[in-house]
Amino acid sequence: MTIPGVPPSSSGVAGTVAPAAPGRLGVAVEPRAALEYLDALGRWRDDRRRELDQLDRAALQSDQKDALTHDLMLSLALWKAVSDRYELLLATWDSGRVGQTERERMSALIWGRLDGTLDQSMLAKGGAGGFVAGLAVSLPEACRLSDALAGQLRVRLALDPSGLEVAERVRELRAQLERIRDQIELEPVIHRAEGRRQLERLGSRLAEIAEKAARGGDVGGLLPPLGNDAARFERDLIVNAAKRREATARLDRARELLRDLAAREVALQKLADQCVHTVDTAPNYAVPDVQALGPLPNTPAALEVFLRRLDQVSRAMTHAQDAYTRALHDYDELVSRLAAYRAKATALGVDDDPDVRRADEMASDALARRPVRMGIAGQLVSLYQSYLQVTAKSGESP
Repeated sequence: MTIPGVPPSSSGVAGTVAPAAPGRLGVAVEPRAALEYLDALGRWRDDRRRELDQLDRAALQSDQKDALTHDLMLSLALWKAVSDRYELLLATWDSGRVGQTERERMSALIWGRLDGTLDQSMLAKGGAGGFVAGLAVSLPEACRLSDALAGQLRVRLALDPSGLEVAERVRELRAQLERIRDQIELEPVIHRAEGRRQLERLGSRLAEIAEKAARGGDVGGLLPPLGNDAARFERDLIVNAAKRREATARLDRARELLRDLAAREVALQKLADQCVHTVDTAPNYAVPDVQALGPLPNTPAALEVFLRRLDQVSRAMTHAQDAYTRALHDYDELVSRLAAYRAKATALGVDDDPDVRRADEMASDALARRPVRMGIAGQLVSLYQSYLQVTAKSGESP
């Protein structure tokens, strides 16, 4: 379960924690903060790669190899996506040769969506594709999710530190609970109470373990289950937040489409009225009524259906607009042809010929009436062209 092109390392770094990301979306990153973050993120990337190699080797020797495949493949895909984004950040940083535009682009790379760079083929091999489908995680969230998954894998593979390292593991769990506390505050109000109760239960378990360890008790069998539960809880919170953002993005897109379609409806109706008034026979397409779609739904499934209906209405409007525009274009082309023939007749000095003048008047009258009978007008313009050609030819010197 290794990523092609990345050589495995010989040692693992357990308990690697991603650095805090600077700035926020839409605000240029400060140069010093950007430099420090890139340095810390580079170390985190290398340490996490070594740790994943260690976990991979341990999983291959474990009797639960198949059960661990999903989390290992997801961890590797997250690492690859973070590594690719890190390379883009380095290229944008360009050894510090950055201005306002480059620093804003770095902020967008840090806090923008990362799901588009996840290796879907790798996820599909491990059965993790459905887990991250449409998952709009940023670079910091992907790093935190990687931390949580790696911690969970260490627990399941019994690779957690013990003995003198218990205190360090307790410290890591406390830091993880603080991250969970911050993530809970991003949950909807109706879900925060349950999240806080679950966090309190985890905190109580950690406090009991810390007290027992301080008394010299053996807590080797207590830390792994707690770490597993904390990692799963943090992962679920990150995923839920990402899915809520994705749902919000779909809702915003639906609102924008509704506004656009409402404006297009008014303009298309004017175009259709103009076409019906100008030409006969005009296309016969009904202008879709956007109001008939009803209000925006408030459930994800209904919103997905609503977006498909908006797309259908948009395509119908485009088809109708093309037809009406083409009909008016045909009328304009006839007017332009007649004007060109008239200019040619003047240039040849045959514009006062009775036949040419009569054909001109008939074509002009046909194009001046409303609505214009396009079939007859086209024939009269062609008749004018024929008179012009014959008259001009007959007036040439032998």
